[in-house]
Amino acid sequence: MGQGAALLLSRLLLLLAASRTLLAVSFPEDIVPLDVVDAHFTRRYPVFRGRPSVNDSQHRLDFQLMTKIQDTLFIAGRDQVYLVSLRESYRNEIISYRKLTWRSGQGDREMCAVKGKHRDECHNFIKVLVPRNDDLVFICGTNGFNPMCRYYRLDNLEFDGEEINGLARCPFDSKQTNVALFAEGKLYSATVADFQASDSVIYRSMGDGSALRTIKYDSKWLKEPHFLHAAEFGNYVYFFYREIAVEHSNLGKVVYSRVARICKNDVGGSQRVLEKHWTSFVKARLNCSVPGESFFYFDVLQSITDIIDVNGVPSVVGVFTTQMNSIPGSAVCAFSMTDIEKVFMGRFKEQKTPDSVWTPFPEEKLPKPRPGSCAGHGQAASFKSSVEFPDDTLQFIKSHPLMDTAVPSIGDEPWFTKTRVRYRLTALAVDGQAGPHKNYTVVFIGAESGVVLKVLAKTSLLSLNESLLLEEIDVFNRAKCPSNREDDKRVLSLHVDNNTHSLYVAFSSCVIRIPLSRCERHSSCQKSCIASRDPYCGWKPHGSCERIQPGVVKGYEQDVEYGNTTHLGDCQVFLGTTSAPDYKSFGDPTSG
Repeated sequence: MGQGAALLLSRLLLLLAASRTLLAVSFPEDIVPLDVVDAHFTRRYPVFRGRPSVNDSQHRLDFQLMTKIQDTLFIAGRDQVYLVSLRESYRNEIISYRKLTWRSGQGDREMCAVKGKHRDECHNFIKVLVPRNDDLVFICGTNGFNPMCRYYRLDNLEFDGEEINGLARCPFDSKQTNVALFAEGKLYSATVADFQASDSVIYRSMGDGSALRTIKYDSKWLKEPHFLHAAEFGNYVYFFYREIAVEHSNLGKVVYSRVARICKNDVGGSQRVLEKHWTSFVKARLNCSVPGESFFYFDVLQSITDIIDVNGVPSVVGVFTTQMNSIPGSAVCAFSMTDIEKVFMGRFKEQKTPDSVWTPFPEEKLPKPRPGSCAGHGQAASFKSSVEFPDDTLQFIKSHPLMDTAVPSIGDEPWFTKTRVRYRLTALAVDGQAGPHKNYTVVFIGAESGVVLKVLAKTSLLSLNESLLLEEIDVFNRAKCPSNREDDKRVLSLHVDNNTHSLYVAFSSCVIRIPLSRCERHSSCQKSCIASRDPYCGWKPHGSCERIQPGVVKGYEQDVEYGNTTHLGDCQVFLGTTSAPDYKSFGDPTSG
């Protein structure tokens, strides 16, 4: 080997060693679960498959979404919407008490096939299900790649009125993500508005006033977005999604997570600028990362909650993953609405030429009123309507929708990370009032492996020393849920129902209901019960580990903060699986 080649090899080895060192420094360690609940234990939990399908192996639920309305869980799938009572107790199978069937029209199915789609894609996949008021629910389906919408009565599920074109309200394809909600009588939707899925849109329709939308085919506004959630808060509607980061297009297709904001009283621009388009559309990056010498970023938003209270502060909690072409890693981060608002009141980003880097726009050069403002409020208080905004304000927001600063997560770090496994986390639900005193936050996180992680979250510097992984639960039921696709075990959605102490876990072919806690696994072992640190469980004086109802403040022992069991003797506990007996020894104060 020549001297030059040897030098090159030594440099390569140094680079490799440096990259490994960096990875070791920045890649977070995983928390060990206090308890692992296997499939033998969870197979007793009741399952919903769409219909009693013992003799119907051909039917698939093809789950799309689930929504709670009053005391009913609406489960939407292929050609069907099922109504499941949240008050009922189920043993082996969850049965719907009512079902809505809405199939694609014959002509729509035939045209779908003509367009080159497989017949399995030409069903009516229900993608929108939102209550309009106390009497009506608005439902949209793909309808064989010709999306349509209808109103149905909530009391009897009867079709009310006429069909409505689903364009820009519902996607064409079941695989496309979308969101929708009614705010002040108007429908806000985010989806794709064409068959080729090239026109991504955030759209407002119905109610009074003309329809408004984002600018068509403008990558500064939207670039291949995957919409995940929409929420109404104050004067605004917020959209949470991920998209290709236009500010880093020189690095290839890098995905960033976003929050966008729109004024509810936006009526569009003047005839000269932004007519029938949003005048208030602004967006910012959500920063979910592990701090250190080299930040480790989780850039791909997978799921996010509605706006909930975290330590009395309105916030959202999301699960994020690494880029799809990188090492699998996942994290849970929370963001306060106050921090989101601060970013939207900060500096804008700009790109002066198509080839130049993005830089902050000087604050002193901003036109007035401030771009992105709501007419009649704040800096735009003197304007009755967005139509009255001056051209320079409208021109600026048209070309500068992106904020310069990213929204920081609460505490500037994730609540929880999972990086030493091959699967990614995909969905989450949060109980922000866990425990008898309702003072703990428990996050349930679904994975593409069929597992649900139950995490006691450190939500502030004053709460816990660190977040705890209380349970790793193998939920997917291979015997009852059809599984002939690679992603059938992927958790698609989670819903917490506190009234029945239940978690609904949705897969493509089934929905499984599991209790929020399994206190009985700790049986008559006090050490195991206390070491579990489960805010739902407590040790009763008569010698058993039981679920403690919210509001009960005495008559049990619990140590969620520390799990201190040094004063307790060792014991063995039968874990109660439905197969062979399985025992756990509890001699270590932190075992569980």
